Amino acid sequence: MTLERPDLVRHLTFVHEPRKLPIVLSPEEVARLLEAAPGVKYKAALSVAYGAGLRVSEVVSLKVSDIDSTRMMLRVEDGKGGKDRHAMLSPRLLELLRDWWRIARPQVWLFPGLDPINPMSTRQLNRACHAAAHMAEITKRVTPHTLRHSFATHLLEQNIDIRVIQVLLGHAKLDTTALYTRVATNTIRDVMSPLDRLTPLKSGDAEPPA
Repeated sequence: MTLERPDLVRHLTFVHEPRKLPIVLSPEEVARLLEAAPGVKYKAALSVAYGAGLRVSEVVSLKVSDIDSTRMMLRVEDGKGGKDRHAMLSPRLLELLRDWWRIARPQVWLFPGLDPINPMSTRQLNRACHAAAHMAEITKRVTPHTLRHSFATHLLEQNIDIRVIQVLLGHAKLDTTALYTRVATNTIRDVMSPLDRLTPLKSGDAEPPA
């Protein structure tokens, strides 16, 4: 396309990258991680990643004005693909964000960086997440995105419709959201195997040989 040489395509080999399963924390591990966060600011930011299922870039880009406590929603501006959307705002998350606001009184950015003119960097939040995982003695490789994965998986395990989860995550395709069905262990455990539905034959019921 760039070279305007379609004849070159015939000689190219396309390699499909294997799609790995996302790392997911249990609800108990999430609770430990949030409690081990290094300060109220990071606890609130990581709680947004888990409680609303936001990407790390979306968390750090939140403004104070993005909190809509009347409609219980978070406005996500310029998300992936340059799209705006609304994310859920739970009562518990709203309480955490209010606690943070009372302490720091942020003016523009909900989570200001070292220089309040700028928002907190994704690197800063990643470091806080790694520190919290270490303090909580979680051996899995944890990033803020792990909390987003856990959000989707835990909703699926609560039997929330996968199309609703797709909207909450801001996924363009349902196939992307469907990946979480492969790691929703509670959902897998709740399915009855067809083997368990078989009615065992009694010894006298066996068919005689032909």
